[in-house]
Amino acid sequence: MSTSTATTAGTTDTGRAADAAPRRYDHWIAGRWQPPAEGSYLPTTNPATREPGDEVAAGSAADVAAAVAAAAAAWPGWAARPAAERSDVLHAVADVLAAHIDELTELELAATGKVPAQLKVEIDMSVAYFRYYAGVLRATHGRTIDLGAGVHAYTRLEPYGVIGVITPWNLPLNQAARSLAPALAAGNAVVAKPSEFTSTSTLHLARLASAAGLPDGLLNVVTGTGPAVGTPIAAHPKVRRVMFTGSVATGRHLARLAGERLIPVTMELGGKSPIVVFADADLDRAAAAAATAVAFNAGQVCSATTRLLVEDSAHDEVVARVVERLEALRPGVDFGPIITEAQFDKVLAMLADAERAGLRPVSGGSAYPDGPAAAGRYIRPTLYADVAPDQPLARQEVFGPVLVTRRFTGEDGAVAAANDTDYGLAASVWSGDAARGLRVAERIDAGQVAVNGGPLTVETPFGGYKDSGFGREKGLEALHEYAQVKTISLALG
Repeated sequence: MSTSTATTAGTTDTGRAADAAPRRYDHWIAGRWQPPAEGSYLPTTNPATREPGDEVAAGSAADVAAAVAAAAAAWPGWAARPAAERSDVLHAVADVLAAHIDELTELELAATGKVPAQLKVEIDMSVAYFRYYAGVLRATHGRTIDLGAGVHAYTRLEPYGVIGVITPWNLPLNQAARSLAPALAAGNAVVAKPSEFTSTSTLHLARLASAAGLPDGLLNVVTGTGPAVGTPIAAHPKVRRVMFTGSVATGRHLARLAGERLIPVTMELGGKSPIVVFADADLDRAAAAAATAVAFNAGQVCSATTRLLVEDSAHDEVVARVVERLEALRPGVDFGPIITEAQFDKVLAMLADAERAGLRPVSGGSAYPDGPAAAGRYIRPTLYADVAPDQPLARQEVFGPVLVTRRFTGEDGAVAAANDTDYGLAASVWSGDAARGLRVAERIDAGQVAVNGGPLTVETPFGGYKDSGFGREKGLEALHEYAQVKTISLALG
């Protein structure tokens, strides 16, 4: 394990250039800071203020090659270690992350502009991923198969080797930890590419993991754009599996690359998730859940329940309760900004298109025209009522603080409305009749469904149906995503 400073002059052990503004971050490869092969860096901005932020290395195929070489050299020794030893190392990583929460929070705040309460939830969960997979690793094994007295047959869970992990900008540290912890637990090495807009916390995670005792080369982070870094990762002959979280379009591109190479992929893509509210539900709790869908990360969550489907007799009352909650939300206090300029422009363009189509918001519908929020990328929490299901706003993922409502009648109507989408990532059902809530949940085409606020945690598998992708993260299922099953059969006679 290397604890030395980066090889570039004037760079501290946090990877940031000393006495320089903005600060620069190199790649993390083979347990040390590695400057970009082409010598270029990418600027970032603070979404809450639009002020210049830190710079990150602009990676290239050469940087990916170096990282993959380090990972390929490191994983066999790691995979050969007993599960208990790997578990101990991952517990140590969790301990170190927990001891440096303040630093990680500072980095996430500068990159995303999120509010402190949300950051605490995300970073605490990041630590929890390492604790969880460190624990379940020791209880996850192959199985014996009874083929008769003269045969000993059994299975083993073996790592793929080098895993490529490509994560988005909306929950940078949390989504990195969600993939890295099970991949490492299963005995793999990782080459990770965080979003070029929000790379710093993932880089810091890798440095802290090395400090905690994770062997050099097991966790490498190459920063840069998708075409320059993400595509070379998926195309590299020594990368044996790819995990991607992001847009459907990019997912299709990476899946084509993986298909040509005949390697498996895990895809967590977009969503247009429904929240179904029956008239006999606890309407206040349901309204609070609907408002939270746009307040949490300003709606920048793939699984956000942004289609509010309400039984006809309760529709207007639910809308009124949601609007009351939305209009009480304060930018910078209760919700954060849109993280990238391109996404900010996209959300505003979708709102403008909706206006041209004759839609009028019941609440919100614009950026902030003045005050501190106007300096950042803040968009007013927005609700459109009674939006026809063929409208783009009702079908396309906005990835911003925008809710649309639709009425339904009866259980069959609820299910039909919920499934009227190309996506199937998540859903929420609210009903005073728990049995009906479960019936509806089982009929919705989505990878996870919460009924009456049922919690979805580190332990619960997460992934999509339809255009929302395939494969599962979180829970025991994620550990199996990163392991191959080998069958061994011995004739005893």
